[in-house]
Amino acid sequence: MNILDFITSFIGDFFAILSEMSPYLLLGFFFAGLLYAFIPKQSIQKYFSGSPMRSSALAAFFGIPLPLCSCGVIPTGTAFYKNGASKGGTVSFLISTPQTGVDSILATFSLMGLPFAIIRPLAALVTGITGGLITSVVTQNEKDERVFREETIRKKSGAEKVKDVFRYGFVEFIQDISKWLVIGLVLAAFISALVPDDFFELLNMPPVVQMLMILVVSIPLYICATGSIPLAAILILKGISPGAAFVLLMAGPATNAATITMLGKVMGKRSLFAYLGTIIGGALAFGLLIDYALPVQWFTQIANEHLGHQHSERLSWWEIASGVVLLLLIINGYYQKYKYKKSQKKEQPVINQQTAAQFTFRPVATKVIRVDGMTCNHCKANVESNLEQLDFIDSAKVNLAEKTVTLEGNNIELETVKETINSLGYTLKQ
Repeated sequence: MNILDFITSFIGDFFAILSEMSPYLLLGFFFAGLLYAFIPKQSIQKYFSGSPMRSSALAAFFGIPLPLCSCGVIPTGTAFYKNGASKGGTVSFLISTPQTGVDSILATFSLMGLPFAIIRPLAALVTGITGGLITSVVTQNEKDERVFREETIRKKSGAEKVKDVFRYGFVEFIQDISKWLVIGLVLAAFISALVPDDFFELLNMPPVVQMLMILVVSIPLYICATGSIPLAAILILKGISPGAAFVLLMAGPATNAATITMLGKVMGKRSLFAYLGTIIGGALAFGLLIDYALPVQWFTQIANEHLGHQHSERLSWWEIASGVVLLLLIINGYYQKYKYKKSQKKEQPVINQQTAAQFTFRPVATKVIRVDGMTCNHCKANVESNLEQLDFIDSAKVNLAEKTVTLEGNNIELETVKETINSLGYTLKQ
């Protein structure tokens, strides 16, 4: 294959895979916005405590449809834990949530078929409950030194909620996953264009060896639940076993080096080992179930039909239009980030002066701190909401691009701020 043929094939495969997924992704983003606006995370936090079985089961049930990938679920889960959730419930949420979501379930159905779309949330439910129960047992004698603060939640009007549906679903959520979605699409198109069909079959590796190989790669690296779909589908087309592809779908989104470090820091080594052990054991168990107990055609037929050669010729006008819309939304997400970063730099001094003038009846201080570990809009929201619960903080504004937090308040206690930030799994750099 010459370079021109490769480039042509790569571009065609990239847009074809994107277009196949786009209608379902756009629908998933809309449902993600509905969940965010009408079922706020604070309203379900109260279910994450109680008996080990109850907290683990409810956390898994609530976590499966939520549109949170690993970069967002860790700060959300640690915030739940900091504000009263049990360790078992928190670990159940951390295991089940990043594996899937309403958007990735629909996208899985589009590229990989109904069996994969069913078994993904089923595996997330089983491993979430199992991990929560194991964590509750191994940590039952650990001392709980948390100090809880009651969080005040402002009720929003119906118009505000409708606005949140589209703002979150088609701007913020896309901002959080677009990088990993594009990476997954690029890798899938690269493999599709370069690697010959039946490549893994020619290597003649047993399915168990393939699963272990995928695990070694998946555990330290990160790819979101949606971004892993095109990669897994293409690998099946190239001859990898469906069970090994499922290991990628499960372990890739649920674990990465940053997640492992943060979880160990916030909840301790026992919770971390229960978390990792459950994901590894669950991925292998469901992978073996797919390869050795279920009909293989259930898991290979759809990928071959959708992603075989000439798949670009099968695209309908609405799939192509959806692909264009999704690309425009991704570009808009990056533009909004750029515009926000620019406005932050331009307006920060004015905001500080206005704030100081409004509170002349008491001394108001402004402090800018650097916080490492913030990666997405969920990190931003969790840091801001938890810092603003402190009595001496009037306002906490995160700048994700600069990794900074601007604090405004009276007699700011940096040591307490540091403890709050560390309890969420981040690191304060003064």
